[in-house]
Amino acid sequence: MWRGPVVQARKNAVNAVKWKIFSLHAKLIAISAQKWWDPDKNPALFAAIHKAKKEWVPNENIDRAIKKWTGEDKSAAQIVEIVYEWYAPGWVAIMVSVLTDNKNRTVANIRHIFTKYGWTMWENWAVSWMFHRKWVIFIDTSKHSFDQIEELIYDTNAEDIISEESYIKIITAIEDFNDVEKFLEGKWIEIMEAKLDFVADNEVEVTEFDKALKFIKMIEAFNEDEDVNTVSSNELISEELTKEVEDFIEKNTFRT
Repeated sequence: MWRGPVVQARKNAVNAVKWKIFSLHAKLIAISAQKWWDPDKNPALFAAIHKAKKEWVPNENIDRAIKKWTGEDKSAAQIVEIVYEWYAPGWVAIMVSVLTDNKNRTVANIRHIFTKYGWTMWENWAVSWMFHRKWVIFIDTSKHSFDQIEELIYDTNAEDIISEESYIKIITAIEDFNDVEKFLEGKWIEIMEAKLDFVADNEVEVTEFDKALKFIKMIEAFNEDEDVNTVSSNELISEELTKEVEDFIEKNTFRT
């Protein structure tokens, strides 16, 4: 699939991506803290804090996120997860997970992005029936080879391993993620990113330049939105067409 981890967004947007990562981790911590504020007694919160620290989220950001649910932060608004689903250009199924404290703002932003590229949102279950929620682990191919990871992963309960151009994807069931992550870290395998995602049962090939352009521009717009957590889809775009689209975008991007 075309898209990669959020942290691998275009190099010229590093600062914006860093800010968004911090913001999303804070929201994930706040949501996990709703169950119980003590990470020693709340595995979900412990995992959320652990992942935030691995992404260099400052301790003060983590403490502030937890305080939203201890009562110390009286002004805190409730953060909720909402999943929007629909068909994108080329009849690609797409699901966008958002973490928000303002539903009206978020739905307006999401609708604006989607309708800008020629489509409208569908009702629930329009496409979600073809997705399953899984953990996806990303490993940088410049640091570890596919053969190395494939050999190791057979000793875990991981469900699948997929080789992409610049990263390796390992897919696990939600209940097996912690064991797989600890196993890889115990083998000194550097994990580039891990995220809870919607994994599609099948793929839809996009071969037309205009549809691929609209789709890729739409994904970029979603990844830039402050509330978007994950974008999941079942598109299959060839490396050649992807490069053609990215070259077109690069040449037609106004620079100051």
